[in-house]
Amino acid sequence: MAGEPRRPLVAFEAEDLGHDDQVVLSRLTLALYPGECVALLGPSGAGKSTLLGALRRRLDDIAAWCPQQHGLVPQLAVYHNIYMARLAEHSAPANLWNLVRPLAGPWRQVDELCDALGLTGLMRRPIGQLSGGQRQRVAIARALYQQRDLFLGDEPVASVDPHQALRLLALIESRHATSVIALHQRELALSHFDRVWGLRDGRLVIDAPARELTLTDLDGLYPDADAPADSPREEAAPQMPDPEALPCARGRP
Repeated sequence: MAGEPRRPLVAFEAEDLGHDDQVVLSRLTLALYPGECVALLGPSGAGKSTLLGALRRRLDDIAAWCPQQHGLVPQLAVYHNIYMARLAEHSAPANLWNLVRPLAGPWRQVDELCDALGLTGLMRRPIGQLSGGQRQRVAIARALYQQRDLFLGDEPVASVDPHQALRLLALIESRHATSVIALHQRELALSHFDRVWGLRDGRLVIDAPARELTLTDLDGLYPDADAPADSPREEAAPQMPDPEALPCARGRP
């Protein structure tokens, strides 16, 4: 019915999230709506993985998952690691046969994904022989192979260069109506996402449309932003282009 409020896919109302008896995120209140692309920002230890884990548990049936540590099997080939995302769709005998002689349909589908992700010719190569960036792309391919509407990623573009990061985010967006992706690249959060969730000190301190935020707003999430100018800082990360200069700026006029 016209004018009816949108229903969120998931909502938290003043909830404590954590592990066992340890609270990591205190009194969290937020909602994820269909069609939103959300960048999740915050320093290490702020609770990004905890929040993604809670989202994954509540949205398991509709969410593709790309973990920070990849979760790949080093001894198996690229093809088999990606194929594992849909093991449940095939019988046990078919999965065993697939280890020796790949099934024609899945092989073709995985091959198309590998081409799109710059992994052409690597289908039979063991994961243990790949670079860090290649493993990252295999993990993304495995999530894409699940063919789900929602994508959850824990720093899925952390191991690739800025140009590849742009291309990978565009590919993820083209195949998923909704996404929540943890990042450290603040410029990408402003240029390629609808909304930003920012965590600091165990709390949600930013929940706003990307178009309403600036880099200065995002800098405030990180403890080193509060340090005096002459204080020692960590070695600077590779610089991303200015958000306004990036192609396909999402949410920008």
